[in-house]
Amino acid sequence: MNWKNENRPWWTPRRMMAAKVVTIGFLTLLLMIPMMLIESLMNERERTAGNAVEEVGQKWSGAQTVLGPTLTIPYYTTQHSEKSGRTERVVQLVNILPDSLDIIGDVRTEELRRGIYEAVVYRSTMELRGTFVLPPDVPLRPGDPDFPLEGAMLNLGLSDLRGISEPVAVEWGSTQKTLDPGILHYQLLTSGVSCRVNALPLAGGRTVSFRIRLALKGSGSLYFAPVGKTTTIALRSNCRTPSFTGAFLPANRQVTDSGFVCDWKVMHLNRNYPQVLTGSDRQEAIEESVFGVDVLQPVKRYQQSMRSVKYAILIIVLTFVVCFFVEVLQRRHIHPLQYLLVGLALSLFYSLLLSISEHTSFGLAYLIAAVMTVSLITCYMAGVLKLRRTAMAIGGLLAGLYVYVYVLIGMESYALLAGSVGLFVILAVIMYVSQKIDWSGRDAA
Repeated sequence: MNWKNENRPWWTPRRMMAAKVVTIGFLTLLLMIPMMLIESLMNERERTAGNAVEEVGQKWSGAQTVLGPTLTIPYYTTQHSEKSGRTERVVQLVNILPDSLDIIGDVRTEELRRGIYEAVVYRSTMELRGTFVLPPDVPLRPGDPDFPLEGAMLNLGLSDLRGISEPVAVEWGSTQKTLDPGILHYQLLTSGVSCRVNALPLAGGRTVSFRIRLALKGSGSLYFAPVGKTTTIALRSNCRTPSFTGAFLPANRQVTDSGFVCDWKVMHLNRNYPQVLTGSDRQEAIEESVFGVDVLQPVKRYQQSMRSVKYAILIIVLTFVVCFFVEVLQRRHIHPLQYLLVGLALSLFYSLLLSISEHTSFGLAYLIAAVMTVSLITCYMAGVLKLRRTAMAIGGLLAGLYVYVYVLIGMESYALLAGSVGLFVILAVIMYVSQKIDWSGRDAA
């Protein structure tokens, strides 16, 4: 019988090291609870900011979609009624789209505040010019009782009439009219302004020109529908962070620190509806063809904060690994409670980042939160380890991690590549340092 092995204590350095590793792993998992709470708080604050911006938009004016103008002409046709068994005369509508449509607009953005949140709204002045030509497949004839041209309506679709700042005037040929609110025929458009116009020149084969001056307020976005056989749109704005979206992108665009200029050119061959619409089945196709620009303030602080939380587990684990290596290599004891306090300080970084970024830029908020966290942990480790240089080294490594994560957050296309290479380098360093540790505990036995 081996009496020496019987007298050997059960709590060996090897088992103590294994227990410390298990404890650190448990603390890491435990710290995921406050991280999930902080992530939930970020989502809540983002929803609150979105609701505030939406509320401002509702009081100012919402996103605007300019559709038209279109020319709606009622006509009579005969149909057989199954109820009465007789042939009845019913009214149908034909919607004629412009042969050419040119829009020139100037969009001026401004910021409105709702508490600590900012909402971007805009004032725009636009001029819509173009021509109407009667297509050959529409048999309009002067004096035809089936086509009462005196009932023709010029309609301009607007998604939010609260944004109209001035009376909307139209020059129709040689006459000038003022458009009234509402659409008389809800077949193609549901919201907008309209007026009666003289369509007799079209029946005579002539081309009728139009020009509409429009002062329109809105928030969020400004969209257009390419209803012209040839549609050209040119916009100028002081918005420095536009997002061009929709079915068509600008043919030319230039974004500078003072704003942007852009232009589109869309032909009727690029869309999925003809120049003459006789039913409402094409309404969805028109809505799918809209395009324009979003002028929303890029509230990226919540997205950036959320992305930084994704790397929280990396920072916590690497900080714990560094502390563990220091504890083993320099024969210093760090209590599990002290590991927990360091982890809580690392978790608090994200709460600081979120709260500070709501009052300043994300970059400055990140810097302040990182300096506060690194300083706190460095001072604490200096008191725990009684080794100032080692504590400073831990703080320097933690600062390097925060810089690395900030670079990853700012990257878009190369974030995955940079993250993978960085993790490979970090793992290689950990593997190299771990070779110096006596994991068996023989040296301490």
